Amino acid sequence: MAKATILVIEDDPDIRELVSYNLGKEGYTVVGVETGEQGLSLLATANPDLIVLDIMLPGADGLEVLRTLKRSAATERIPVIMTTAKSEDSDIVAGLELGADDYVTKPFSPKVLIARARAVLRRVAEKAAPRPGTGEPVAIGGISIDSARHEVSCEGVPVDLSATEFAILDHLMRNAGWVFSRNQIIDSVKGKDYPVTERAVDVQILGLRKKLGTYGDRVQTVRGVGYRFLDSDEGKTEKE
Repeated sequence: MAKATILVIEDDPDIRELVSYNLGKEGYTVVGVETGEQGLSLLATANPDLIVLDIMLPGADGLEVLRTLKRSAATERIPVIMTTAKSEDSDIVAGLELGADDYVTKPFSPKVLIARARAVLRRVAEKAAPRPGTGEPVAIGGISIDSARHEVSCEGVPVDLSATEFAILDHLMRNAGWVFSRNQIIDSVKGKDYPVTERAVDVQILGLRKKLGTYGDRVQTVRGVGYRFLDSDEGKTEKE
């Protein structure tokens, strides 16, 4: 089976060449450009399966490119990995809330980026494939989730989640009441040996709670252990 096509949008020529070279060695077809505008103009012809997107770009920055991608029905489902020299939570959360699937902060190892790319592409393929036994919707405490339709709602109002946020909520709701460590959540959502820090789970949970609004405290922190989804209203105010 042919390897995926990856669009790399990176203004630093050395980083762009390094990323493109290493992804190419893995058998991927790589298209590299230096601006967001160039990347957006190539979408129809390049037809990428994944976009590696730098946040700090000349002209339209990475976040604006991401907004454009997610506003179009033709491109909203293309997975995106952000790359950025910034490490503040606000920058990471902004990208994840706009729909990015993952992120790496510079400087990063090409091996780490390749592993992230493989994992994102694998999740996309698994989502597209039929998954018997996982189609039953779940509804708890006003929140409903339907894996087959990839839909979440709070009291009937649709909630737009990123792929990772959806996967975390789906895992927690289908095991409501059970406590999971951050590593267990990573293993369930990303797969074993996925190269991501536990802090990344906290960032995703933060974004998930914010999008769920007043229902966000259903996702409860269990200090020193991890997270769980409350299957009753008991302890509902003890999120933090």
